[in-house]
Amino acid sequence: MMIWSLMLSVFSIFGSIRSAIVMYHIVIEEGGRALVCSNRFYLGPITRFWGPVFVFSKILEYMDTMFIILRKQKLIFLHWYHHLTVSLFSWWSFGAQFAGGGVFMTVNFVVHAMMYTYYAVRAAGIRVPRPIAVIITASQIIQMFIGCGTVYLIYNWRLAGDCKTSLEHVFYG
Repeated sequence: MMIWSLMLSVFSIFGSIRSAIVMYHIVIEEGGRALVCSNRFYLGPITRFWGPVFVFSKILEYMDTMFIILRKQKLIFLHWYHHLTVSLFSWWSFGAQFAGGGVFMTVNFVVHAMMYTYYAVRAAGIRVPRPIAVIITASQIIQMFIGCGTVYLIYNWRLAGDCKTSLEHVFYG
């Protein structure tokens, strides 16, 4: 479990850094609205690599579910529902190059960097102060609010023409 979590942690840290760099340049060069709506996120060399790798990683995260089952731990609805819906939404959104993908990907990388680092440290037998676990859980909840806010902005900006979306995309988001 330590090796698995460490691999996902390192992967997520690099993904966070690389996607945040792209998002930073988009905001500096095009403004805040572009953070959500710019199609440029999908076109650069960094995200032409990290985007598909991110989408593929959502499938690899099903291993988390397998580990829960193999260790005979309780598999809660939210766990498998989250993995199923996020993998399908990521695959579809990135393939269609819908608006908001950069926000979803970057925030998810950051949260997973913290989460998998925590899991690796715990699997190594190191005691982690309880406030760290609370911060990670709070970051996961904040991620959901950021996602909802992003979908809200996409919905409101969709008719302007620069926010590529569909009503299905907004609904599933």
